[in-house]
Order: sequence, then C-alpha cells, then structure tokens
Amino acid sequence: MMTQAFYTGISGLKNYSAGIDVVSNNIANISTVGYRAYNAEYASLFEESLQSASAGLSSSSLGNGVRMQATAMSTEQGSLALSDRSTDLAILGEGWFGVRGDGDVVYTRDGSFNIDANADLVTNDGLHVLGTMGNNISADNVLTSVLTEVKLGDENTVEKLRFPKTLTYPPEPTTEAKFFANVGAGYETITVSANVVDAQNNRNLLRLEMTKKEVQTPPGTQYDITATVRSADGTIEYASKTGDLFFDDTGAFASSTITTIDNNGTPVAINLGNGYDGLFSVDVPEVAPGSSLADGTIGGDLQGYSISQEGDVFASFTNGKQSSVGKLAVFHFQNEQGLNRISGTRFEESANSGKAFFYKDANGENFIGTNIQNYRLENSNYDIGVGLTELIILQRAYDANSKSVTTADQMMQKALSMDA
Repeated sequence: MMTQAFYTGISGLKNYSAGIDVVSNNIANISTVGYRAYNAEYASLFEESLQSASAGLSSSSLGNGVRMQATAMSTEQGSLALSDRSTDLAILGEGWFGVRGDGDVVYTRDGSFNIDANADLVTNDGLHVLGTMGNNISADNVLTSVLTEVKLGDENTVEKLRFPKTLTYPPEPTTEAKFFANVGAGYETITVSANVVDAQNNRNLLRLEMTKKEVQTPPGTQYDITATVRSADGTIEYASKTGDLFFDDTGAFASSTITTIDNNGTPVAINLGNGYDGLFSVDVPEVAPGSSLADGTIGGDLQGYSISQEGDVFASFTNGKQSSVGKLAVFHFQNEQGLNRISGTRFEESANSGKAFFYKDANGENFIGTNIQNYRLENSNYDIGVGLTELIILQRAYDANSKSVTTADQMMQKALSMDA
C-alpha cells in the first residue's frame, strides 16, 4: 500500500498543474472581449474498500487520488466598456450572437463588429453576423418603406445582415396642405403659405392670397382667392389658380372653388377647414398671421445606424427620419455551459447544450429576449482578484502533493534500509 501514496500524490500534481493551466488561461484572456472564463472542478478517484477485522464494525475505504472532473463555463455578465463604433455591441443578460462563415453557425459574446466593403456586418475576421433583414432597401440603396420594427425570423431562416454605407430616404410628395387664418372683415389682402414637397425632392411654396370682394351678396361674405405654387427662391412658378371663397353669416368657412393645385407634377389638396377649424372671417381689431400644416417629407441621405435594445437596426437620415432595416438575432440554449468552445470566444452547440432557439412572446412571435447596447463591448467575465487567489491555493495544493510524494519516497527508503 505504500506505493499508492506515490500515485495519489502524482495525481494531485498532475491535476492541480492542469488547474493552474486553466486559471492561467483565464488570466491571460482578462482583456479578451466576450471571453467566458472556465472553472476547474475536481473529484475523488475510485476508492478501495477496507474491511475491518473486528466483527460488527462498518467497512471503510481508502482514496486513490484526485482527478479533474470538468472545466465549467462561467455564465456571469462581464463589465461593459465604451467604444467609438456604433457597430460594437454588447448583450446585457443571457444570449449569444450568431456568426457564420462557410460552415455552421458559431456563437459568441464578442460583439466587435464592423461593416465590410460589401456592406455586410461582420466580425473582425470576416464572419457574417446573423439576423433578419427588413427587405426595405432596393438594389440601388433606396429605402422602399418605413418600418418601426423588423420581426425576427425563425432560427433556420436567419441571414447575413447587410447595411449599405449609402442609403437614400426618398421624398414623400405633399398630398394635402391645411390652412388656418382669420381673414378678418376688412378689405386688406390676407396671405398664408405652406411648404410643399414635390416628387423631385424640392421644397416649394404654396401661397394663398385672399381679398374681400367689393360687392357682397348676403348672407355671408365672399372673397377672391389666388393660389400659387413657386420654387423656394421664387424664380419658378409651377401653377396658379384664382377662384372664390365663401363664409357664412357667422364668419365660418363655407366653401371654395379652389380645392387642388399642381405642385410640379403632384396634385396637392387645399384644405381650408370646416366651420372655424381652418379659415374663418371674424371682425377683430388686429388680424393675426395665419399658419399651415402640410404632409410630405423631403428626401434625405443616410447619417448612420443605431441599434435599439430590442435588436432593431435603425437607419437615420439627414431629413430627421429613421427606419428599421434589420434585426440582430440573439440565440439561447437550455444549457449554456454545455456549449463546446472552439476558441477563446467562439462556441458551437452540442448535445449537452441543446439546439439554439429564440424566445417567443404571447403571440408566438420571436424576440431576442435580452437587451443590446451599441457603442459598448463586453469585457472578459473573469475576476482577476479571484484568479490570483486561486493560483495561491493551487500552488499550495501542488506543494502539498509534492510533499506527499517525497514523504512516501522517504518511507520507502526507510523500509528498504530495514530489510538490509
């Protein structure tokens, strides 16, 4: 049995040396973005039963050393570091980004992404980041529809995300302009204007001029009205119309013979209101300036991308508008610790982790189930203080096991000398 002490001590030397390797690797990756630390777990080797010679006493056993049973992944959240790129992302909570090259999907917490020459969102080594595109960007990089959210597709339909560096928000021509003004009761000319957008992305000026007719026909009052559409600098006149404007005997708007006007190829409805909501004619000492409200949006160019906490990628434009154009996928697993590590920050699914899946809401629609922040990166989740403490403990354990080996050697030498 004396030789067993050699093997028991050697098992300690071997396995605590491996434990030091695990801790050393964690410490070496303390600055690795998205790194998941591993903790060594130990177990006793099988034990040899010893039967007591005294009747009635219970049996006992003698251990045969130690073994490293597993290295378990730490799933704690790493601290977040500021970044200067909007494409750098960090997951708050559980979940994994999915990236893919030519093979299967690989999972990572490292959100160091950038847009390559093909406008694809990729990792630093060129793997494509996966998600669902909004399909609202044309082949010539024009936004085709405005989306407040992109629905996350199924796990087997995720695709590489592509966000062009140039993107145009097309003009939305004005279809209606509503005017608000008190034309008063005098004979001075009242004007009110509205900015209107044409299909060529020009912001033009729609101007109304109203003058009370010299000859009135009761009941109510009548006005001459002229509507013109000119370029913003006034050098081009696109359309001009004249007509009649009628108010009832209380001064409320009744009707107008001008209802639409051409805005450089796009008809614009002229909405003068209803009753006192719009134009009206009330005798007051001083007539206040009128106002207007027109739909339509001037076109714009891409300013940049931002990512919401829900994973939607929003394109922002110089006209102040924005639209979602895609959504990042965040994958989940029944057992994250069962993932197989390919490299320091890359993992693949295994039988122990289970298949990757998306969370579903009450309506059965997929959602990311966590929060995402851009301009942030997740640091390693390893605590350097814990690591240094573990090194001391493992070193002491290694020293103690080496002592058991030398002690067994000395005992063996003593036994041999006695035989001599």
